[in-house]
Amino acid sequence: MTYEGVTAIGVDEIQWQKGHHYLSVVYQINESARRLLWVGEKRKVKTLLKFFRWFGKEKSEKLEFVASDMWKPYLKVIARKAKNALNVLERFHIMKTMNEAVNDVRKEEVQKLHHEAREPVLTKSRWVLLKRKSNLTVWQNAKLADLFKYNLKSIRAYLLKEDFQQFWQYIGPYWAEKFLDDWCRKTMLSKIEPMKKVARSLRKHKPLILNWFRAKGEISSAAVEGLNNKSKLTIRKAYGFRSFKTAEIALYHTLGKLPEPDFTHRFW
Repeated sequence: MTYEGVTAIGVDEIQWQKGHHYLSVVYQINESARRLLWVGEKRKVKTLLKFFRWFGKEKSEKLEFVASDMWKPYLKVIARKAKNALNVLERFHIMKTMNEAVNDVRKEEVQKLHHEAREPVLTKSRWVLLKRKSNLTVWQNAKLADLFKYNLKSIRAYLLKEDFQQFWQYIGPYWAEKFLDDWCRKTMLSKIEPMKKVARSLRKHKPLILNWFRAKGEISSAAVEGLNNKSKLTIRKAYGFRSFKTAEIALYHTLGKLPEPDFTHRFW
């Protein structure tokens, strides 16, 4: 296999086996080639360091873009080993974090309504609040309209999440930064702790988030997630094979685009 021309990579983790067991995966996400480059056990600093040692200093210095989430061990290693690359925080992971915060608010409020013996208006509302409004079914749209009649923290969290979608519509980092600052300021005044936690995280990682605009058009925001979904499907298909070596082989054969022989059989 050749690794020439690898200038954009995506770093992520996928859950493997039950509990908090993860594999770190590194994909090539150039427009011309999207494939699995490397897989390692766990998601620690030393895990990703193994990738860069394997990849080599010369090729690492040629990297132009690295897409990742906000996992601290990954960010630490990328800053050290891919100094010439623009580290871009993936849009999918940011919105996933926000959805998790909205869901935490919803679950807390469901319990509160139950303890206070109030009407369980949030029953069957999870996907109503987590899906994009354009993707809601007719029933879910009606449910959402009904929820707007109540003074719920869940709805206020939902509105903050939906308001943030405007962030991705900006073309350049200047106005995007102003919007981000305003959104974080408004969210910190909301008294909704899970959303405030998201705002604090966005403030902390603001330069990396704004890199999304600097790299716009150069890497696909969906490339890593598309490859990740295929990786997760491969892991599910390999259910029952418990060793890392087996999972590694399955992933490379499915996503590594390994060279194939010209003929599988010799004809005489």
